[in-house]
Amino acid sequence: MPKIKPAPASYAELHCLSNFSFLRGASHPQELVATAAELGYSAIAITDECSLSGIVRAYRASKEHNIKLICGAEFILDEGIHLALLAPTRQAYTELCSLISRARLHSSKGNYQLNLSDVRRYSQHCLAIWINPDETESHASELKKYFNDRLWLGVSFHGQQQSEPYYFKRYQIARHHDINMVACGNVHMHCRQRKPLQDILSAIRLNTSVQALGSQVQANSERYLKPLSLLQRDYPADLLKESVAVAERCTFSLAELRYQYPNEVVPMNKNAGEFLREITLHGAQRRWPTGIPELVKSLLEKELSLIAELKYEHYFLTVYDIVQFARNQGILCQGRGSAANSAVCYCLFITEVDPSRGQLLFERFISRERDEPPDIDVDFEHERREEVIQYIYKKYGRQHAALAATIISYRRRSAVRDVGKALGLDDYLLQKLSGNMAWWDDKSTFIQRLEESQFETGSLPVQQFMSLLNEILGFPRHLSQHVGGFVITRDPIASLVPIENAAMPERTIIQWDKEDLEALGMMKIDVLALGMLSALRKSLSYISAAGGSVQQLSDIPAEDPATYQMLCTADSVGVFQIESRAQMTMLPRLQPRTFYDLVIQIAIVRPGPIQGGMVHPFLQRRQGLEKAEYENDAIARVLKRTLGVPVFQEQVIQLAMVAAGFSGGEADQLRRAMASWGKNGDLVKFRSKLVDGMRERGYSEDFAERLFSQMKGFGAYGFPESHSASFALLAYASAWLKCHYPAAFYCGLLNSQPMGFYSPSQLIQDASRHGIEVRPICINHSDWDHRLEGDSTTPALRLALRLGLRLIKGLPKRSAELLCQIRQDALFHSIDDFCTRFTIAKQYWQQLVQADAFHCFNLHRYQSLWEISAWQAPAPLGNLHPAQNETLRLKPPVETEEVLSDYRHTGLSLRRHPLALLRAHKLFANCARAEDLKNIDNGRFIRISGLVSCRQRPGSASGVMFVTLEDETGNSNLIVWPAVQEHYKKALLQDQVLIVKGCVQKAAAGHATPVIHVVAFSIESHDHLMRVDAASHDFH
Repeated sequence: MPKIKPAPASYAELHCLSNFSFLRGASHPQELVATAAELGYSAIAITDECSLSGIVRAYRASKEHNIKLICGAEFILDEGIHLALLAPTRQAYTELCSLISRARLHSSKGNYQLNLSDVRRYSQHCLAIWINPDETESHASELKKYFNDRLWLGVSFHGQQQSEPYYFKRYQIARHHDINMVACGNVHMHCRQRKPLQDILSAIRLNTSVQALGSQVQANSERYLKPLSLLQRDYPADLLKESVAVAERCTFSLAELRYQYPNEVVPMNKNAGEFLREITLHGAQRRWPTGIPELVKSLLEKELSLIAELKYEHYFLTVYDIVQFARNQGILCQGRGSAANSAVCYCLFITEVDPSRGQLLFERFISRERDEPPDIDVDFEHERREEVIQYIYKKYGRQHAALAATIISYRRRSAVRDVGKALGLDDYLLQKLSGNMAWWDDKSTFIQRLEESQFETGSLPVQQFMSLLNEILGFPRHLSQHVGGFVITRDPIASLVPIENAAMPERTIIQWDKEDLEALGMMKIDVLALGMLSALRKSLSYISAAGGSVQQLSDIPAEDPATYQMLCTADSVGVFQIESRAQMTMLPRLQPRTFYDLVIQIAIVRPGPIQGGMVHPFLQRRQGLEKAEYENDAIARVLKRTLGVPVFQEQVIQLAMVAAGFSGGEADQLRRAMASWGKNGDLVKFRSKLVDGMRERGYSEDFAERLFSQMKGFGAYGFPESHSASFALLAYASAWLKCHYPAAFYCGLLNSQPMGFYSPSQLIQDASRHGIEVRPICINHSDWDHRLEGDSTTPALRLALRLGLRLIKGLPKRSAELLCQIRQDALFHSIDDFCTRFTIAKQYWQQLVQADAFHCFNLHRYQSLWEISAWQAPAPLGNLHPAQNETLRLKPPVETEEVLSDYRHTGLSLRRHPLALLRAHKLFANCARAEDLKNIDNGRFIRISGLVSCRQRPGSASGVMFVTLEDETGNSNLIVWPAVQEHYKKALLQDQVLIVKGCVQKAAAGHATPVIHVVAFSIESHDHLMRVDAASHDFH
């Protein structure tokens, strides 16, 4: 008689940890969901430990693979009970979020605390699977009484040697307490091949090595998603059927979540649409007091209608309310990004890009076709943003406002450290490897780094190390707070997503990041920090205090020729957005003479236009060397402002609309598809529509293909014109201040550090080159902040810059302010006078001496240190003060010692530059200086030396590194090709005093000063001659 083949099993995995159970789960949520679908499971529950951080990623994967997703979380209670809770309904999901929030908010960041009474209170509708009944059987009656038919006893077979006793024990407990049993895998990985990584994660979590884990390591690799045939072999059929029955009770989907805008922003007796229209039109009258232009009226009508149709009024009103608060408090702020395409935002004073002067494209910001809420980014002064954040918390309450999360994931350097330690590799070798790694290293260069660090790359342990490293890269490590993305809701946030404490005090974050929020269509408001806004406000206040006529940004005159002339010579150190090496290289070539030139300048030095081959044609046409040609008037209207070259994202959208008949929303979807064309196939479906649409309208196929290729080339990195225009406003303002009030400009920048490309040392050197008198740190004249000095008759242009105590390393602000307060009664007239009066913070006397703050007493460092030390030394009995007439006179330090000490204790020196001191050494005798380069012929071989002040290796530069060297005359720019980088990697990455042999490269820039680089052939480190304590700014 033939064997009857058993019917195929059906199964739902109800207990599954992803790698969002940090350092426990060994698979991404999407890997688990995809595998469950592939294996034919009917459903899968993601039950990360006290977390829903990975659930949205799982949700997106479940839609893609057409498998049911169950939302859940596991908990280990104070009583030792291990439960997995599932959300069968929307109400149960709210309970789950609230339970997680309570557990997290009552603990420090990254931890949670929960007991059975909390579970009883917050899970009246959740289903519960009891994972460890063997150890916690004493709570069985309590659990059964509370959960009743919502409780199951979980059974997991993981190849235990004693599986029958294990099952029998659980069967007895279940039968005794009338609890149904269910199969659940307690899964930690999607496939068993992840077991080595699982062990590594356990070792990292427990801060030990894999070898020392002992019984804490999982005994085998059985905690993976198994084929149905194996499940059918291992589990009783009823337990598998029960898993499906439990899954069928779970009908909730994240698709049910509906974001509700807060009501606080709408006055009583008004609806949101009426109020938004009212304040928009009032703002328009303020913007155009002599009459609103007809173009603006039609734009406002179009935008307000679409905003009302899509029900986004509350979003605009919420941002308006936050911006109004900031403006009322005197906090500089400005919206940017695609929001600057909105005339409504301009009339609400959220953005500053005038819609009557440009070609705004509202579809770049909002369209019917785009299935997501708008995104308005607002920059606030970085030193006062916290006031705005606390206002949001105060107005909406912490139950309704929280910051979005950022997922901190493993990168190569952190992975090397953690995986190497977990494998028990030699700490010295790991440190050596870490030191040898460059920030641009990838999988292909990593083997070379291992060999350089004396690892045997052919050995099995090192092969395993490399394999595990590649697996862990991109794994989430922990949650951090987003730079400023706020979620504000009408209902308590904890009914939508769990909240937990951030590392910073007075901050709470949700467990989802920006991508999760976008996937679920939830509103996020970006409250961002911008250092330049702080610097501008401070600079304007200094000018006002000195009697200058410019007191606010709106007082700065437009289109100032002197400002543009300064920029055309690349004199832009400290100027917002155009201070980088790449921007300085472009300025003399592009020669900006108008505000719109500045908009293009900011946008064109980006990976998109560079990779799309837009830069060279634009410059050729700009310099009159090539003529711009247009297929027809429609194309000309889109591209004429950028000389026939698409530079902005808006132009991509407009080209698709005028040339191929796309609607505004369709064209924006095209832009978004191009932005991710390397990651998915969405672009393919648009290509034919674009090319066919252009052919139908009379364009040649060659032109259509060429245009599509250009779009693709910079779609991923293209800059919105509105964004560039917003930045150009601040770039122009900062440039104007530098041109006309340089002392106030530098003082504002220095008092807003850290920010920008340049260190205080480089900014002060640039200030000196602009003829500003810079005065040293002084015990009698320096405040905490840098300040401008001069008498009542000194014009603002002639003020000197006094360095502040904030430069002194190790000196707290409170102690410095106390010193200034004591000094108000009378200036200090000697060290003895200082020590007698400033007795509160004796431990910081040394920092003041080392910074040479006592030079006003005609004392050098050594003498000041000697005299201060006499006061700090324990006094002999009966002698409470040092014998003044016995003071020893010490020799002053040599100049090199003074300069190095300046750098060591303040980060800069007003004495001679270190390179000026090194010129006397024979190695530096024949080295050119930065200012000499303009007189050296193109193609000439030279030696040049300097301190490394900046390293850049942009992704758009095909592996080329750009290095800035500074010397006593200014900055010189090096081009270092990949082969040279590899040969001189240590000197490039770790050392500071360099001598470079190379070739001068001069690029003609029309009638302007040529752009000069030195192409490096060899690089020598000479740190052994002088170790300067000055860090470079390194950018990827």
